[in-house]
Amino acid sequence: MKLAVIFPGIGYHTDKPLLYYGKKLARESGYQIIEVNYTGFPQNVKGNEEKMKQSFQIARTQAEELLCDVNFNEYESALFISKSIGTVVAAVYDNDHAVNAKHIYFTPVPQTFSLAREASGIVFHGLNDPWCETAVVEENCQRLRLPLKTFEGANHSLETGNCLKDLEIMGMIFDSLRGERNAI
Repeated sequence: MKLAVIFPGIGYHTDKPLLYYGKKLARESGYQIIEVNYTGFPQNVKGNEEKMKQSFQIARTQAEELLCDVNFNEYESALFISKSIGTVVAAVYDNDHAVNAKHIYFTPVPQTFSLAREASGIVFHGLNDPWCETAVVEENCQRLRLPLKTFEGANHSLETGNCLKDLEIMGMIFDSLRGERNAI
């Protein structure tokens, strides 16, 4: 048995494209799925350090509550698919509980890289992501030996505003996940 846990972002829930298709691909690859959902975030988080910390604590607490009865030792492998603040929550949970999960980090925020394990997964980043500078992502992916896939003109949702280009990016992401050794 294999288990995939989906850690969404603040406004990017599990039915949005990256996580919807991520969990669909995981399910097709034989993973059981657990979706973490958060509630109660403050408004206007971007740029407010205090609200960002508060949001992280809310997400972390709710993930802990949902996953408290999961025995990861019962599974042959665990996969954490995460987005934005969910990348931080997934990395912390993995460290705190010694899960040793494989990770798919969709648009991580800077705090993710102080917690991510070396060679723990793959990172996807839009070059126009206002939440995390490309130089930070590149430097930390190199330091942590995390393969990095970047997308020109893509924002924090890995979208460009051009529907056909966005669909092309989705195709590239999920083709690379199928092809990336041990990603899924």
